[in-house]
Amino acid sequence: MSILKIDSSVLAKAQNIRALFFDIDGVLTDGSITYSEDKEELKTFNVKDGQIIKHLKADGIILGAITGRSSKAVERRCKELKLDFFEQGVSDKWALVQKKAIEYALNPSQIAYIGDDIIDLKTITEVGLGVAPADALAYVKEKADFVSLKNGGKGVLREVGDLILDAQGKLEGMIKEFLN
Repeated sequence: MSILKIDSSVLAKAQNIRALFFDIDGVLTDGSITYSEDKEELKTFNVKDGQIIKHLKADGIILGAITGRSSKAVERRCKELKLDFFEQGVSDKWALVQKKAIEYALNPSQIAYIGDDIIDLKTITEVGLGVAPADALAYVKEKADFVSLKNGGKGVLREVGDLILDAQGKLEGMIKEFLN
C-alpha cells in the first residue's frame, strides 16, 4: 500500500521500474550555469538527490545520467554518486536510452526518465514513467506521466526515487529502518 499521495496510474507504472535515468541541467541542478573568474563552470546539486541514490541502488535500480552538455562538475558529481553510468554531450537521448536498455536487458516500460526540456521529450514519451520537474517547460510537463512538486535542483530525483520505492512497497520499510 502506498504511503505517498500519488495517482494510482502513476504508481502502477512505477511498480515496474528497474532503471531510473535523468538529465542533469534542470533536473539535478536548477539549470543555472555559473562561471568563475578562471572560467571554471560551477553547479549546485541537492544532497537529497544523492541520499536516495544509495537506497535505489540497494534495491537493484539501475541509475544513469544523460546530459547534452559536458562539464567537469557534472563528471565529479556523477562519480561521487556512483551511478551505473553517466553520458555527457548527448544530442539524441532516446537513442542512448535504447542502447542502455539493450545493455541492461530492459524493456523501455521498465525505465523511468526525468527531463525538463525539448531534448528530453522523445525519451519522456517512450519510457515506462516519464517525469518532468515542476519548472519544466509547459509542453514537456504536458507529455510527462508525472510532474514533480519540486523544481529542478530542489530534490526532483529524491521525489521520484521515493515514488518508485513507494510503488514497489519498499519506502515504508526504508523509513522504519531509520526510525529504529
